[in-house]
Amino acid sequence: MSNTEKGGLQRVRNFLSCRQVLNLLTMLGFMLNYALRVNLTIAIVDMVRPNVTSAVNATLVGNSTAANSTASPDGVDVYEERFPWDSYQTNFVLGCFFWGYILTELPGGRLAELIGGRRVFGHSMLWASLLTLITPLAAHINYVVLIVVRVVLGFMLGASWPAIHPVAAVWIPPMERSKFMSNMMASSLGAAITMPICGYLISVAGWASVFYLTGAVGLLWSLAWFTFVYETPATHPRISAEERREIEEAIGTTTSKKRPSHVPWGQLLCSPAVWAIIICHGLAVFGFFTVVNQLPTFMSKILHFDIKQNGLFSSLPYLGKYVMAVASSYLADYLRKKGTLSTTATRKLFTTFALVIPGLLMIVQVFLGYDATWSVTIFSLALFAHGAVTAGYLGNGLDIAPNFGGTIFGLANTLSSFGGFLSTSMVGALTYKDQSFHSWQIVFWILAATYISAAVVFAILGSGELQPWNNPPERVRISDVTQEEGVPLKNEK
Repeated sequence: MSNTEKGGLQRVRNFLSCRQVLNLLTMLGFMLNYALRVNLTIAIVDMVRPNVTSAVNATLVGNSTAANSTASPDGVDVYEERFPWDSYQTNFVLGCFFWGYILTELPGGRLAELIGGRRVFGHSMLWASLLTLITPLAAHINYVVLIVVRVVLGFMLGASWPAIHPVAAVWIPPMERSKFMSNMMASSLGAAITMPICGYLISVAGWASVFYLTGAVGLLWSLAWFTFVYETPATHPRISAEERREIEEAIGTTTSKKRPSHVPWGQLLCSPAVWAIIICHGLAVFGFFTVVNQLPTFMSKILHFDIKQNGLFSSLPYLGKYVMAVASSYLADYLRKKGTLSTTATRKLFTTFALVIPGLLMIVQVFLGYDATWSVTIFSLALFAHGAVTAGYLGNGLDIAPNFGGTIFGLANTLSSFGGFLSTSMVGALTYKDQSFHSWQIVFWILAATYISAAVVFAILGSGELQPWNNPPERVRISDVTQEEGVPLKNEK
């Protein structure tokens, strides 16, 4: 290493600790994770040719592009190709992401436990960024090609969420993990920033520009991640002896120094605490994904916002969610450190708050949601409250079994992926022939029931206690067992 490089590393060390760099890049990573996902939810409003009948769609589905010259809200003519997709096809394109997403949740979490979360998280984002860059080309070629690209994009991003739990298990002390897990809610911040930027870019440069921007930024992030993040404190070249000792002593015996070679599936799947996370997450994310994927469409079709207003007002709820995620996580870790609340009580309290409040607000939305001001306010408050899941169930797998946090979250996210696809299909079916507020009222009733049910499940089954199967005994192979040698048959004279 040259003197210049050594000097650069020393300056970074003096300015930021290794954990601070990890926190920063994790936060930016999850911001980009959702930017790569939700860019389509705002772009698709402008990608679809308006006022196309179902009969025409049926004829053109095999060759789905049609050139149109459209004028932006600023009066700038943007030559775009728009697509003759009806409501069902539009929601199908949004929902097919989850086909791939669901396949890598559990394998991604387990793979991260075995080879390290840094590699799994980094590569999932790298390849997702490349796929985002080719999304406009795929859409121009054919409707089916776009679906394939979105499925593979989901396949890559599916591994990213459970992969961060093994990273936290070896890098973050137990009493700081709520704060670290709040970085996952930076996904909401990413959505909040992406949506207005997308709205502006579409108005001046066309819908394809949003994919080029988010994909390019994702590639830059990947370079930074692989340069500055390492699998463990012991392998980091610039970590100080003091920081390494602080981390390793705080983690202690909660996480095995040697990664367990197998998952104790029987005990894990029979644990009520695990099922509390899986069921709660599945139900909660069903509600969240419905809002994430459908909010721009609702604001366009029902509230009649133009593309720039749509991007701005769709982003407001996510800003509030991130603020709540950070604030509640700091409060949760403070209460646990002081001994004011046990880990179990903390997780249940914040989970209840994060899910019951949005459930009740969805009921209010049924009656007041047709008014634009009320609707934006209700969605903003609902996602603001939902941000508290970072102090609740979201990092709970690290409490009960840090050695298998990736596996547990992979299981939970697998179920939630079914919910994500189901939510887009549900909205598509309800609004296919009736794009009215009455149809959306049914959606809001379903969301209310889902959120509240998730809170009840976790309140009954949830726990914050370290489970005895977190450190399973290693399996002993027959070939490794020292056996008593037998007496040779022909040993007598």
